[in-house]
Amino acid sequence: MNEEKNVTNIHNEVFELDGKTEEHTKHTHEHEHSHSHSQKSDVMHRLSTIVGHVNGIKQMVKDDVDCSDVLVQIAAVKASFAAVGRIILKDHMEHCIVEAVEHNDQEAISRFSRALDKFIT
Repeated sequence: MNEEKNVTNIHNEVFELDGKTEEHTKHTHEHEHSHSHSQKSDVMHRLSTIVGHVNGIKQMVKDDVDCSDVLVQIAAVKASFAAVGRIILKDHMEHCIVEAVEHNDQEAISRFSRALDKFIT
C-alpha cells in the first residue's frame, strides 16, 4: 500500500542577535517528495569560511584594529552571506519547489513565499 505522508512538526527556537530576541519556527516534515540539496557541501564549506571570517573580525575588534578595516571585513561577510543565500535559494527553487508544485504541496509553497519575503527585505 502506497500511503502518502504529509506531516509537519514545528519547533520554536529563540535566537539573539544584536540584543534583539527573535523566535524562529523550525519545520520538520515528511511529504511524498524529497528535499534534495545538490549544493549542500558547497554551502557548508562557505558557511564554515564565514564563521572563520567572523571570528577574525572579533579578534580585530579585540585587538583595537582601525574601525575602517573592521567595516570592510564586515562588508565582506555580508557579501558572503548574500552569496550563500542565493545558492540556497536557487537550489531550493530548482528542486524542492519544483517537486512541491508537481505534488501540489501548498504548505511548502506558502512557507517558501514567507521565507522569500524575509530573504529579500
